[in-house]
Amino acid sequence: TMSDLKNMRFKKTNLGLSSFLSPLSHLTEHQRVHQGVKPYKCTNCNKSFSQSSHLLRHQGTHTGERPYKCPDCGKSFSQNSNLVQHQRIHTGERPYKCGECGKSFSWSSNLIEHQRVHTGERPDKCPDCGKSFTRSSALIQHRRIHKGLRPYKCTQCGKSFNKSSHLIRHQGTHAAGELPCTCTSCGKSFTRSIQQRPRPHHCAECETRFSRIAGSQLRADVAVKPYKCGECGRSFGRSSYLVQHQRIHTGNRPYKCGDCGKGFGVSAHLTRHQRSHAGDRPYRCPQCGKTFGESTKLLSHAGERPYQCPDCEKSFCKSSHLVSHQRTHTGERPYRCTICDKSFCQSSHLIRHQGTHTGERPYKCSNCEKSFTQSSNLAQHQRIHTGERPYQCTDCGKSFSWSSNLIEHQRTHLAQKP
Repeated sequence: TMSDLKNMRFKKTNLGLSSFLSPLSHLTEHQRVHQGVKPYKCTNCNKSFSQSSHLLRHQGTHTGERPYKCPDCGKSFSQNSNLVQHQRIHTGERPYKCGECGKSFSWSSNLIEHQRVHTGERPDKCPDCGKSFTRSSALIQHRRIHKGLRPYKCTQCGKSFNKSSHLIRHQGTHAAGELPCTCTSCGKSFTRSIQQRPRPHHCAECETRFSRIAGSQLRADVAVKPYKCGECGRSFGRSSYLVQHQRIHTGNRPYKCGDCGKGFGVSAHLTRHQRSHAGDRPYRCPQCGKTFGESTKLLSHAGERPYQCPDCEKSFCKSSHLVSHQRTHTGERPYRCTICDKSFCQSSHLIRHQGTHTGERPYKCSNCEKSFTQSSNLAQHQRIHTGERPYQCTDCGKSFSWSSNLIEHQRTHLAQKP
């Protein structure tokens, strides 16, 4: 009973923690949350806590004690639970699995955050403009726009930014001509290296070294891909990659947009799509100031195409585009229609083809109700309503709504040249 608890004697531990001689039940400790009872007091600052474990954790802030040490990298922690979580970085363990799409996570908080993609829940709302977010960190970052906060300051010129990524990108402007990190494969130079951390783990097959042991790294070699698709025979290094791939065959699109209801097979594609509703264009060209919703569009705008085909030397701004292109050389067609057995080299071609069987036209114009089988066709069509002309002739500056019109126009310049 509570009267018995009150009569219990306390003892002093070697950590200075006042604790009960007899252990309290979890229920009793939990009830204190509702009652506001905080019997555990810190002798250093008089702060009180409802649970002894919370006091113990707090006292670490005074003593600096971090008794739980990682045997892999030597990093120390004040709590054993934090060490257990940290060790998943080294082991690659992902115990928290999404029941909707099968994607796995190392931390429960990441799973909870991810599940909002399926539910459409956006619990973190901006009090200034009403915009909602799935993550509190995204809200904190967003609110800096209203407050004018720019906590990330360049040490060279004093310019400030509201995002750390923007500061990193800006610092590259100072490092022009001072690019100390050079790629050994292609000779391209960069302002910083992602390989500066120790890489003690190496692959027995190819001797490639890694900073941590994770499932994806252990399966870096093409031969080690244990998860095979029953439809097309394609293999993957992770079960989550196979689950994602199989949606091409099943047509399952578990990631729904809360604004327009459009579905996606990959969560990253939903995130990218949602920027079109929010008007979010975080990628800015340092040369002309033009902004983009996708990093690849910025690369394309800048003329950067780092992925080159070894067969024909054609270059691409995305590695996935190179992989798709290489199938034109190999003749590989891994995406097969389950209705007519026709095969395709790209998943998007299969999805487009499947529309001929289903008659589905999921992309509807909000201005005139016209429907399309592909989002790209809808985007092109909407230029009729918006008057947007993104394709500009470099010779005369004339703009066009469609790339085909620009190509046709450019022929007039070629014909005029001697």
